[in-house]
Amino acid sequence: MIHRIVIELIIVIVLSDLYIDMHYFHKHYHIKRWQRVLWWAPCVMMIVYTCALASIENFAPADLTWLNLYMLLLGLFVGPKAIFTVFSSVGWVLRKTIIPTHRNYGHYLGLLAGLIAVGAYIYGLTIGVGQIRVSHIDISFPDLPPQFDGYRIVHVSDIHLGTFNGWRKKILVDEMDSIRAQRADIICFTGDLQNMRPQEVAVMVPVLTTAMDGRRIPVLSVLGNHDYAEYVKHTPLIEENMRRELIAIESNRLHWRVLNNAHLAVRRPQPFEGALAEHSGAVASVRQPADSIVFVGTENDGRPPFPQRADWPKAFRGISGNAFVIVLQHDPSAWERAILPKTNAQLTLSGHTHGGQCQILGHRPTQLTQHEDCGLYHRGDRYLYVNAGLGGLVPFRLNMPNEITVITLHSTAKISRSNTTPQSSTTRSPQYK
Repeated sequence: MIHRIVIELIIVIVLSDLYIDMHYFHKHYHIKRWQRVLWWAPCVMMIVYTCALASIENFAPADLTWLNLYMLLLGLFVGPKAIFTVFSSVGWVLRKTIIPTHRNYGHYLGLLAGLIAVGAYIYGLTIGVGQIRVSHIDISFPDLPPQFDGYRIVHVSDIHLGTFNGWRKKILVDEMDSIRAQRADIICFTGDLQNMRPQEVAVMVPVLTTAMDGRRIPVLSVLGNHDYAEYVKHTPLIEENMRRELIAIESNRLHWRVLNNAHLAVRRPQPFEGALAEHSGAVASVRQPADSIVFVGTENDGRPPFPQRADWPKAFRGISGNAFVIVLQHDPSAWERAILPKTNAQLTLSGHTHGGQCQILGHRPTQLTQHEDCGLYHRGDRYLYVNAGLGGLVPFRLNMPNEITVITLHSTAKISRSNTTPQSSTTRSPQYK
């Protein structure tokens, strides 16, 4: 994680301290040498800390305490100094070139902004990280089987269980309580159950099963980029074994249906009746019953450097063109790259972005790289919902609470007198083009 931006971090750490030293201690206060050594000592320690974390082969240390401590130091010391440096330097330039004044008001704005940043960071680490939002979304479809009018899907994503250690375990308990209170017809989980290792999931099974036990309510799941064990440097064989171990925990201990490039037809009034297309993608019949909807789950389909393992033809094999299809795909970037142009799927559920875990005046950092980064999007009658997740590798949330989404489906079709099929039906092109 740190190795990806180690150069940028070192530049920020050094430049802010260098600016303050040159503009204040060197010009105005003339501090003694030992005082200057004290000033630079934390900077040197942060550089060493940064290099140490960057040298780790894995994405993050096995004990996340070291990463969390580093992020705390960045937020409380490096960040505020960098903010002050930006405001002060801009004020200095303006004072010298455009607005001649006796004072550099950038100093005062920088101090204020730095203090606000510290307060916001502490809030995000302590209070914001535990906030939970239940979003209620109603979507109407002309081709939804009328039997599914009012069907409630609870969509959750990105739990990152390895983060919920210590006092943060209570946050996970509260999230499960909130999920259980929604009275879902089905729960859809769109990936990133772990941070790096399946052992993180194993120890949290008792907590997860209080609300997401597949024996009590249908739970469908797909894998996210963190679920492939690629963030731990091992041989390909060990990584594959770790992936299989995670799938085994989800299937055998949580009793979830893991859809790895597969699909499941769900009927009413027997919600979990249907045929699951396993890895071969084979289905007994080509046409789904008129009183069913089809959930399609694919492996992660991300842009580099994220895994690209989705097999869309296999996942959609055997699904008729007139079926109502809901896709579970961890990465929302796949919606425009693959789902819209290659399938007829009416609704897609995704996660991955966490909504940037931070939102200021409606702006999120994830908007810089992904247009569909949080919330509901549509192209005509086709919809995408991007869930903000229930956790994150870094335990921080600012104005972007952990999210549980309750999607209620509505049908604009009418039911015939037999109450089994719509009054009119249309033939559509094959689901996968």
